[in-house]
Amino acid sequence: PSYSHLEVMISFYEIYCGKLYDLLNERQPLQARENAKQQVVIAGLQEVPLENCHQLMGIVDYGLRARSTGSTGANADSSRSHAILAICLHDVETGALHGKFSFIDLAGSERGADVTDSAKETRIEGAEVNKSLLALKECIRALDQQQDHTPFRGSKLTQVLKDSLVGPDCRTVMIANISPSDIAVEHSLNTLRYAYRVKELRRAPRSGAPAAVAPPEGARGGS
Repeated sequence: PSYSHLEVMISFYEIYCGKLYDLLNERQPLQARENAKQQVVIAGLQEVPLENCHQLMGIVDYGLRARSTGSTGANADSSRSHAILAICLHDVETGALHGKFSFIDLAGSERGADVTDSAKETRIEGAEVNKSLLALKECIRALDQQQDHTPFRGSKLTQVLKDSLVGPDCRTVMIANISPSDIAVEHSLNTLRYAYRVKELRRAPRSGAPAAVAPPEGARGGS
């Protein structure tokens, strides 16, 4: 079939301390809002037309340079934010959304023992990351237990990830990152428990729940 009626657009933004920033537009602040169909829309987000893979990698590199990073006791170059890269297919004439790929890089959870910097900003960053990951865990638990209410509004992270976790046509894959070092064993176990809960979601599908969740492969651990 011909896909000449479709165009590919890319956007890249981060969630830092509970706020959204456009990584492709000089970190301009953004707002996450729900439309009449209860779909989350990122107001003010810049989308860039995408022509080829080389351009894609250039855009990713540009966005990563603008992303918030810092040093912790566990990682010298730690992500201090969650990053969301979205590749969308739009109808050229109507602008209607035909399909969407979302790539989410979650900042790793942070223990108090890993915070060697006494700076208030560093501690606030870690607390916000932990708070959003806990909110995501609660949403996953609610879906797993088929509860009537899923608390997607518990954080900006869960709010923007809503369309990646629910709906009859969505597919979700979690890739976990673990370390072979015994020094990181606690981080690795926590990460695997987190990923396992996501994997288990596919055993209890229901209307509005994930249609399929692929099992985790590899690892993503604490930062």
